[in-house]
Amino acid sequence: MSRIEDREITKQLQEGSLEALGMLYDRHRNLVYRTALAITGDVDTASDLLQDVFLRLYRFAERIDSSRPLEPWLYRMTANLAYTWVNRNKRWLFSLDDLGEWLIGAGKDTPLEMVEFKDDWDQVQNAVTKLPFPQRVVIVLYYLNDLPLQEIADILEIPVGTVKSRLYYGRIALKKNLGIGLFGAGEIHPGFNYKGT
Repeated sequence: MSRIEDREITKQLQEGSLEALGMLYDRHRNLVYRTALAITGDVDTASDLLQDVFLRLYRFAERIDSSRPLEPWLYRMTANLAYTWVNRNKRWLFSLDDLGEWLIGAGKDTPLEMVEFKDDWDQVQNAVTKLPFPQRVVIVLYYLNDLPLQEIADILEIPVGTVKSRLYYGRIALKKNLGIGLFGAGEIHPGFNYKGT
C-alpha cells in the first residue's frame, strides 16, 4: 500500500508539488537519517545529508521511475552522498554514539540491562569504526536497515556476489575486532539485535 502511495506522491512531485516532497520527507526521513548517521557517524553530517537527499529528490524528480519503489533510490543517494563526504573528510573512523543511543532504549527496562547493552554496543562501535567504507555500507544496509542482499546490490549497483563478499569480509573483520568466539552462525554478536527490533 505505501509503495502505491509513494508512486502517486512521486507523480505529484514530478509535477512540481512541494506538498508531495513534504509527504515523502515525512514518510522516509527516518530511514535516510538513520542510514546517513550509521555510515558517517556524525549527527550534523547526517542531518545535512538528509536535507541534501530530499533536495536532490526534488531536483531530479523527473528522472525517477515512479513505477518502481522509491526506497532503493533513497538508499543509493544516501550511500553515494555519504561516500563523497567520507572521502572529502577522510573520516574512515567514526563514532556511533548517537546511533547507539537510538538503539538502546527499546526493551531495556533496568539500569543494569542498559549498562550491559551499552557495553556491548561500545564493543561493536569500536569494531565498526575499523571497517573500510564499502564493507561498512553493506553492514549498515544489511543489519541496520534489514535489506535483502539483492536489494543492497541494486541500491549500490554492484553484483550480489560483491555484496556477499563485502558482508563476509565485514563479518570476519568484526569478528577479529570483537574477539574470537563472539559470533553465532547467523548473527554478528549473540544477544544483540542489529535489525533495530
